[in-house]
Amino acid sequence: MPLNLSYEGHSFPPGEPYLVGREKIREFARAVGADDAAYHDPEAAAALGHPDVIAPPTFPTVLTIPLAARLFAEHPDVGIDFSRIVHGDQRFAYERPVRAGDALVCRPVLEKLSSRAGLDSVSVRTEIVTVEGELVVTSWAKIVARTEA
Repeated sequence: MPLNLSYEGHSFPPGEPYLVGREKIREFARAVGADDAAYHDPEAAAALGHPDVIAPPTFPTVLTIPLAARLFAEHPDVGIDFSRIVHGDQRFAYERPVRAGDALVCRPVLEKLSSRAGLDSVSVRTEIVTVEGELVVTSWAKIVARTEA
């Protein structure tokens, strides 16, 4: 199915809340080689003014990658086959660190869609907010998929 450019600018409703756990942060930090004490030790995080351990900067991918997979599966008319994608780019703008104990929801928007030279590209902006509505971080990801021959 070709990329449906009419989805450019489309917002999706937030998904279910994700409860950020201390152990999930520690596992992620170990996986990416982030050894800062604030990612592992609540006392070290408290010394920096945080109520619990904080997550490494790329932690929001734990929320956004499954979100993208779910969105494209639930909306096949967008025209992205998630089995054919690569992660083309990623950036974050933080209001504050993600912390253990946060209950976060994602508000995704398909900002830019394009198709050329056998590749479809979708830029997804995701506002990651607490269930109370506090903006924690905004994520931008570019997803690139090979089109079918």
